[in-house]
Amino acid sequence: MSTSRSPVRITCLYVPLFPLAARLRSEPELTGEALVLLEGNGNAARVHAASRRARKAGIRRGMSLAQARALLPKVTARGRDSAAERAAQQSLLEIAEALSPRVEDAGEGVVFIDASGLERHWADERDLGTSIIRAVERAGMSARVGIAGCKLAARVAAEQSDSPTLVANGDEAGFLAPLPLSRLLAETHILARLGRWGIHSIGQFAELPKNDVASRFGELGQRLHRQARGIDSRPLVPHRPPPTFDEGMDLEWALTTLEPFLFVAHAALERMCARMERRGLACLRLETSLRLEPDGMNERSIELPTPTRDSKTLLTLLKLDLEASPPGAPVMGFTLRGYPDRPREAQLTLFGPSALSPDRLATTLARLFTLLGPDHLGSPQPSDDHRPGDFRLQRFSPPPAPEVCEPPPRGYGLLAVRSLRPPIPIEVLADTQPRRIQSVVGEATERRPRISGGVRIASGPWALEENWWEDEPVDRDYWDVELADGAVYRIYRNRLTEDWFADGIYD
Repeated sequence: MSTSRSPVRITCLYVPLFPLAARLRSEPELTGEALVLLEGNGNAARVHAASRRARKAGIRRGMSLAQARALLPKVTARGRDSAAERAAQQSLLEIAEALSPRVEDAGEGVVFIDASGLERHWADERDLGTSIIRAVERAGMSARVGIAGCKLAARVAAEQSDSPTLVANGDEAGFLAPLPLSRLLAETHILARLGRWGIHSIGQFAELPKNDVASRFGELGQRLHRQARGIDSRPLVPHRPPPTFDEGMDLEWALTTLEPFLFVAHAALERMCARMERRGLACLRLETSLRLEPDGMNERSIELPTPTRDSKTLLTLLKLDLEASPPGAPVMGFTLRGYPDRPREAQLTLFGPSALSPDRLATTLARLFTLLGPDHLGSPQPSDDHRPGDFRLQRFSPPPAPEVCEPPPRGYGLLAVRSLRPPIPIEVLADTQPRRIQSVVGEATERRPRISGGVRIASGPWALEENWWEDEPVDRDYWDVELADGAVYRIYRNRLTEDWFADGIYD
């Protein structure tokens, strides 16, 4: 039984002027302005890339800032931003990984995608290329796409202005033939030698006998000759996604107040949350690295009670953290790093009320986390000690709903106790010989129930002594008392201070 394999098809995703596109992704308000991107410092800074309006004014790569402003006085200048470029490149890779499991990071705005077998998911290759371009535009950049049978032809096709550009199988050599040889060769000594022979195009190089090329230029020449004939045996180098989502930028001016920083941080958090949403993830921990003037660093971390993708909630947490612990110096740049996790899922109901949305639950918990603090939010769990009602908090992670709904077990008349936190101070009248409690008196307030009356039945005492080795030991005598009105309470006496407290109410 014979099986047919689909032909190898390589898609190249290419972002022209990638450093400039990454900067505009971080500062979209500069889109459409005359903008130049500088590389270097001081007088040695040179134009690395220029926007369309700046290029129309005659500004070219390699000019100094003074030369650029001589042509266009109102041109806006920005430096290259490594943090913004890393985030933009990672965003391109995430878009590619949503299409194919085999993706190669070719650096600075270039991504190769193995499109073999994707024809079943798209009407044709042009539809695939258009979908990729639209996805990149939604991420805040402009892209071009080329599709061919080898990486070199796909890269050259992606650089064409009419995008997406398709090269049919078997036509790679004809597509590459009219191009200058410099598009294939980076080695200047080989270019110069071939130029002396009168060979200036890829097609002329491809027509040379392969044995003669191999004997004169070795293994490198043999590989380049195969590429010139449209045969590229280089496999895609799989990209391994990082475990975090990073967003950040270098600031043009040092920020000394909180509000301007929160403005630019909010945009970065929105981009990070959008990237997580494309991958079906949410933020569980947020780390912030601040670059301080002149050469300082300030790092902080915020743990969230449950994964969330709400950028406003993350911004509020960051704001409170900065207000509680200011960085202490002007901020020159920042990096926000989100550690992702799978958000909680909920099964939809057919006939009952709509279940609580996991995203809304995560947002609510994060806001409570902001208002109450990290030490006051979680799931209560019994502590391993003898104090009644004592508990500890752990991360809120409820178990999934049971697959089969079972009726609750029948009760047997057991009493439940509602713990009073904090315990309510009371006055107790008791006989000393024998020890018998006669009455209990406690003041009622808006938040405290009235506990007062004669004691009908009293059971106790039950002695409790714990943590005698600490600064605040526990040394108590507990009683259960029923008052004349029928209410049952749990009270205790602190042996160290001789004070009485109501600890709980039996229901």
